[in-house]
Amino acid sequence: MKILGVCGSPRKGGNTEIMIQTAFDVFHAEGIETDYLSLKDNPVKPCTACGGCAKNGGVDCVQPDPAFEGIIDRFREADGILLGSPVYFGSATPEIMSLLDRVGYVDRSGDHFLRRKVGASLVVARRAGQNFTFAQLNYFFLISEMIVPGSTYWNVATGCAKGEVKDDEEGMDTIKTLAQNMAWLVKKIAD
Repeated sequence: MKILGVCGSPRKGGNTEIMIQTAFDVFHAEGIETDYLSLKDNPVKPCTACGGCAKNGGVDCVQPDPAFEGIIDRFREADGILLGSPVYFGSATPEIMSLLDRVGYVDRSGDHFLRRKVGASLVVARRAGQNFTFAQLNYFFLISEMIVPGSTYWNVATGCAKGEVKDDEEGMDTIKTLAQNMAWLVKKIAD
């Protein structure tokens, strides 16, 4: 079993990365393999609505983009997808939305490889906007026919400067519980 964690933050070592790593610690303790994809070092070009993925039966995106090479395979191989994004002006980062648009179009143009996988999102903001971004990322899971586990609260936390998210005890506990629920669900589906 494997969970792909996607960090949509352009900051290395920031709060979003810390939240994903916190979830990964739980997955590892549960014996689940992880795969980390940082969009900081791999900014994916946005979808151009060229229709190439529909013409090739959803095998892959045909747009030339070295940052996107192999990404569809990573999504296909994962049993669960964990998305993380900071809030930028009330929404997810452009980096993560470019990725999701392209993965989503390939998925819907082919064999719907995301269907019945587990999906969860983590969101961090300085002050507000988490719920809008949380919903935005969860819409991707729902339209992709994925299964979304819950936690003790929304999977959000507060922090601005690198590392501040660790001071949000309730937010970090919520992430740990989410990861436990996600691990349980991935194992149940695999049975």
